[in-house]
Amino acid sequence: MTRRLSVLAAVAVLASTTAARAENGVLVMPFDNVTRDARIVWLGEASAVLMTDDLNALGTSAITRQERQQAFERLQVPPAASLTDATIIRIGQLVGAAQVIVGTLQLDGDDLVAHARSITLETGRVAADITERGPLTDLFGIVERIARRMARPSATSSDEILRQHPPIAVFENFIKGLLAETPDTALNYLNTALKLQPTYDRARLALWDVYTDQGDYGQALAAVQRVQIDSGLARRARFLAGLSQLQLDKLADAFQTFKTLTDLQSSAAAFNNLGVVQMRRIVTPENGAPTFYFTKAKDSDPGDPDYLFNLGYAYWMSRDGPAAIYWLREAVRRNRADADAHFVLGAALAAAGNQSEAARERELAGRLSAEYEAAEKRRVTINSVDGVPRGLERIKSTLDPAPARQIESRLTASEQRDQEEQAQFRVERGRRAFEQERDRDAVAELDRALYLSPYLAEAHLLLGRIHLRNGRVQDAVSALKISVWSAETASAHAVLGEAYRQLKDPAGARAEAERALAIDPGSVEGRQLLARIDGR
Repeated sequence: MTRRLSVLAAVAVLASTTAARAENGVLVMPFDNVTRDARIVWLGEASAVLMTDDLNALGTSAITRQERQQAFERLQVPPAASLTDATIIRIGQLVGAAQVIVGTLQLDGDDLVAHARSITLETGRVAADITERGPLTDLFGIVERIARRMARPSATSSDEILRQHPPIAVFENFIKGLLAETPDTALNYLNTALKLQPTYDRARLALWDVYTDQGDYGQALAAVQRVQIDSGLARRARFLAGLSQLQLDKLADAFQTFKTLTDLQSSAAAFNNLGVVQMRRIVTPENGAPTFYFTKAKDSDPGDPDYLFNLGYAYWMSRDGPAAIYWLREAVRRNRADADAHFVLGAALAAAGNQSEAARERELAGRLSAEYEAAEKRRVTINSVDGVPRGLERIKSTLDPAPARQIESRLTASEQRDQEEQAQFRVERGRRAFEQERDRDAVAELDRALYLSPYLAEAHLLLGRIHLRNGRVQDAVSALKISVWSAETASAHAVLGEAYRQLKDPAGARAEAERALAIDPGSVEGRQLLARIDGR
C-alpha cells in the first residue's frame, strides 16, 4: 500500500486543529495484505490486535480494537476496506490518537515480511519506519520487535510480552472468529480456540458478543459465566453477565451482579444499570430507589448525559415533577438533540402548568423523532405514565464508558459540523425560494435544514414568515417561538409580534415589538409593528 507524505502533510493541517493530544494514544490500523494472499488474510487484523496488546504492555497507551471499530462504524468505513491517508488520519483524530501505526504484510517464500510506519498526526510526518521478517510461526516475535521500537523505553522484557499471548493456533482461530461474516462461522472458530485453550477468556467475551447480537441471551450468559474469578477479564465478564440477566428479565440476579461490581470498585455504568433494574421491578427500602443509583452514576461520571436523562426520567416516573424538570433540563443542555429528554421534559412542564414551554419541548421532540411527532398528533401513548412511554431508561453496555463517550463526543462534534454546513446550504436555498415566493420549495428546503439542525433559528424564522404569509398564523407562532428560544433576535420577536397582532392579541404583539426594539433599537420591523398596533 503506497502512502504519499504530501497527502499526509495536507490533512495534518486539519489534524492540528483538533483537541490537544493529551491522551497521547496510538491507533494501530489493520495491516494491509499487499499481495492479497489468501493464506494471510487473517494476519491484517491479527497484527493490529497484537501490536495494540504489546504497546500497552510496554507502557505506551494504545487505543483498543473496540474503540477503533466504533469509529469505523460511525464513519461507515467497511472494516476490510483499503483506506486513504485522509481517512486514516480522520479516524485517528476521532479516537483521540497522537499517532497512527499503519503497515503491510506479505509472504516472501516461507518468511513473513512486516513493514510498519508510525505517523504523528500533529505534523503528518513519519516518526518510525520499521521492517521485520521471520517465519510465520514467529508472528508474535515479529510484532513484538516492531512494537518495542515504536514504544517508549520500557523495562518489560520480550519474554514477558510473549507470555501474554496464547499459542498461535488459538490466536488464529480467535481472530478468524472476530472477522467471520456469519454467526455460525464465528462460533465455530471461537469454540475451536477454546477447545485448544479453555482458559483463553477473550474468546468467551467474543462469544458473548456473537450470541448477544443473535438475541440468544441465555447462551451469552453461559459463555461469560465460565470466566473464572481469578481471570484478568473477570470484572468485565461479570458486567456482561449482568447485561444478559437484564435481557433475560432475571432482575434479582442482575441486581446482585451489578451490586457486587460496585461493592468491589465504583463504576458509573454499574450504578446506572442498578437503577435500570430498579426501574423494572418493585422497589423496597432495602434495595434502594432508582434515583439513588442514577445519582451515584451521575456523581461518578458527571459528563454523561444518559445518567442525567435516566435521573430525570426516574423522577418523572415516581411523580416528582420539579426534580424531573431540573435533571431533564440538564440532560438537554448537554445533548440538545435528545428527543426522549425533550418529550419527557414537555410532559413534566405541562403537568407543572407551563404549557407554552411544554409545547415547545414537544415540538422539538417531534422534529427530532418521527415517533414523537406521531405521539404528539394522537396525544396518547400506549403503556405510559401520563403520556410518557415506559422503558426509556438507558442501559450502559460498556463497563468503562468514558473512553467510548470521548470518541462518541468527537464523532458527534464532527458530524454536527458537517450537518451545520449542510443545513446552512439548505437555509440559503430556502431563503431564495422564499424571496421568489416559491413557498412549497422553500418549506421543503427548510424542513431538510431542520432535520439536520433542529435548533437553527434562522430556518424557524423563515418558516414562521412563510406560514404567516399563507394565513397559517398558529403554525407561524409555533415556529417563531422555537426560533426565539433557539436564538433571540429582533426580527424573530417582530414577526412573532405580528402573528400575535393577527390573532387579536395586542398585548402580546406589543410585548414582542418592545422586545425587538430592546434588542435592536433600529429595528424597522419592530417600529412598523408598533405603528400597526397603534393604528398609525
